[in-house]
Amino acid sequence: MTSVHELMDYAEVIERFDPVLGLEVHVELHTSTKMFCGCANLFGGEPNTHVCPVCLGLPGALPAVNGKAVESAIRIGLALNCEIAEWCRFARKNYFYPDMPKNFQTSQYDEPIAFNGWLDVLLDDGEVVRVEVERAHMEEDTGKSLHVGGATGRIHGAEHSLLDYNRAGVPLIEIVTKPITGTGERAPEVARAYVSALRDLLKALDVSDVRMDQGSLRCDANVSLMAKDATEFGTRTETKNVNSLRSVERAVRFEMTRQAAVLAAGGSITQETRHFDESTGGTSSGRTKETAEDYRYFPEPDLVPIAPSREWVEELRGTLPELPWELRRRVQQEWGLTDAELRDLVNTGALDLVAATVAAGATPVEARSWWVSYLPQQANNRGVELVGLAITPAQVARVVALVNSGELTNKLAREVVNAVLDGEGEPEAVVEARGLKVVSDDSALELAVDEALAAQPDVAAKIRDGKVAAAGAIVGAVMKATKGQADAKRVRELVIARCS
Repeated sequence: MTSVHELMDYAEVIERFDPVLGLEVHVELHTSTKMFCGCANLFGGEPNTHVCPVCLGLPGALPAVNGKAVESAIRIGLALNCEIAEWCRFARKNYFYPDMPKNFQTSQYDEPIAFNGWLDVLLDDGEVVRVEVERAHMEEDTGKSLHVGGATGRIHGAEHSLLDYNRAGVPLIEIVTKPITGTGERAPEVARAYVSALRDLLKALDVSDVRMDQGSLRCDANVSLMAKDATEFGTRTETKNVNSLRSVERAVRFEMTRQAAVLAAGGSITQETRHFDESTGGTSSGRTKETAEDYRYFPEPDLVPIAPSREWVEELRGTLPELPWELRRRVQQEWGLTDAELRDLVNTGALDLVAATVAAGATPVEARSWWVSYLPQQANNRGVELVGLAITPAQVARVVALVNSGELTNKLAREVVNAVLDGEGEPEAVVEARGLKVVSDDSALELAVDEALAAQPDVAAKIRDGKVAAAGAIVGAVMKATKGQADAKRVRELVIARCS
């Protein structure tokens, strides 16, 4: 790992160099089966149980293209404003690695299915940066190596390695940007914002679960530096498989400061892959980066070309949902949000959840009150992301409806929500099982009020003397007696009436 003493101050980096980025995002599709065989496309499972002769690369096994994966690739390309190829092919990308059972990866090389697109990226202060997309092509994922022993979990220092081919052959779309220039000091922020925007887009398309923590969305961050007076790009490094938005930003920033220090000392940058260390925020050398020639690409002889008709492409264009930026424009206008309020919803990952809760029947104000305040606290307490909470927007909307109908108080509603989060069932079932409905029977409330007044005669006397503020003590006693299930407003009315 490069030491901190070999890094240049970030402000000096920006003063002396211009960063150039290239981001390659790998997206695992959530099709039912793998890319070229009928094995189940499932995360996890016992090692080497979701495999067959095709994805194990056994002699004589012939692949067949997953049609749903092709459809997803086209929809992704359309959403990224790409041109869709009228004819394209798969190729064999030849290289050896233990988790490549065939010793080649079936991918696309010079004939991608989607190319020449763009994605507008919104930064935290509202600035929009257009990132141009070179290509989005189809390929298959590799298996996984588990290195046992050693301190880093990597092959260096490991005692032995285990191979799990369950992931081998899972459908992948690789989305590659054109060089991103002109971002200056905001380069790390642009990288994070781009991957975030792409993740939101893919989620809206429902083509992937985009779980960075499980590897279904991974970013390879290419970084190089140009001296201020240079006319050609510098040598790049590629930090592989960065698996969180924060880490994308940190990896780019670290590489900028590391490369700048090397160049300022008269050294040169090695074109190589690098690994990102979550614990330190730094990168370490991986392997010397191959060129396209090193991979010896050639057309895949066992697969026919893909030639989507223009009619099919236009049909798929019609299936595109409301895209994230369209949703943002609409809800900002409909809900009357300021730019800052909208950015807060986007940055906290709450916008889609609020929108879905509104679609399920809540008002924007009611939905925001849950997803912006109470539920983020619960997510933090439970150590999960907001979207990972075990409650759906529809369930939140039903809790809101129970409050609006008078069946729950706000306090009881939080108890119901907590029970749903704990897996106790649907909101209505929780209310029934716990007996949480608001006590709305006046006779029962009047009895509780009378008992509270009798227990506090001095307070009752103050109320009768016109000191109505003292009614709060009686209301509190009634709420305690009814376990919070009384309507506090109605209880207060009855207290005043009893003492008048």
